[in-house]
Amino acid sequence: MIYFTADTHFCHISIINLCQRPFATIEQMNEKLIENWNSRVKANDEIYILGDFLYRGSGIDANNILAKLNGRKYLIKGNHDKFIDEESFDKNHFIWIKDYHLLKWQKRKIALFHYPIFEWDGYFTNDIHLYGHVHNSNNDIEQQNRLKLLGKNAINVGVDVNNFFPISIEEIFKIVDTV
Repeated sequence: MIYFTADTHFCHISIINLCQRPFATIEQMNEKLIENWNSRVKANDEIYILGDFLYRGSGIDANNILAKLNGRKYLIKGNHDKFIDEESFDKNHFIWIKDYHLLKWQKRKIALFHYPIFEWDGYFTNDIHLYGHVHNSNNDIEQQNRLKLLGKNAINVGVDVNNFFPISIEEIFKIVDTV
């Protein structure tokens, strides 16, 4: 199975209040995100992380968390993924690290990028764009209006809008093919 997630922000205390996450501490948030991830993603599954995996943590923190997470991991870099440049970080936790990736699945393209983009490769041929960065956007009407312009084939895979779970490729296709 293939899964997607974004904006986990492991080790980021302020994200709890900023996004109204239902956790009292960083430890509680980190543990729940790991538990939710592993309840869906199995050892041989692929999971694409669309940025902002860790915030304010170190390369060692990233290593420790990644070692607990199931799946073959791919990282699309987000604006807060500074840990990847630290000497202490083991890049072998990821199959690859990129800024952008075009995934092909069942004769459709899926453009993976941390940020929502207005037009992507395949936009005019009913292909899909998965993104993060915007979290839940609940309190920002202007941002909600901008995101509506992306259309039905652009999906936010961030944890804040997916009950703190990764989302499967089957769920993605169910969303875009029934809207």
